Amino acid sequence: MSIEVGSKVQGKITGITHFGAFVELPGGSTGLVHISEVADNYVKDINEHLKVGEEVLVKVLNVESDGKIGLSIRKAKDQPPAQSQSQSSQRPRQNRNNDFRPKESFEQKMNKFLKDSEDRLSSLKRNTESKRGGRGARRG
Repeated sequence: MSIEVGSKVQGKITGITHFGAFVELPGGSTGLVHISEVADNYVKDINEHLKVGEEVLVKVLNVESDGKIGLSIRKAKDQPPAQSQSQSSQRPRQNRNNDFRPKESFEQKMNKFLKDSEDRLSSLKRNTESKRGGRGARRG
């Protein structure tokens, strides 16, 4: 059986490393599932998601000329159609944007930030100089 890019095949995990998992495919060939292709969320430890000997469904991402095969577990999973997913994710954003009215203009926010920043800086200077015996300290 030839391995084609885009096809989904069943495979068996033969080895796990810190960067991914090796999967034996039908026909005796072996491919690599990179750690970023294991799950939709961040994977810190691949051992929490996969075990050696486990059967997994993988999607073939690429087949290089030197025989290396790139695989993905997360892309092999059936996902809802992209159109309905993008529409549902846009609706709340549109509502939030329409309901959002800035209370302050950019200039007002900038002036407030500058004032707070100057207050903090002068307070920091005042405290530092008094501890070090700075400019205005009396000498006796």
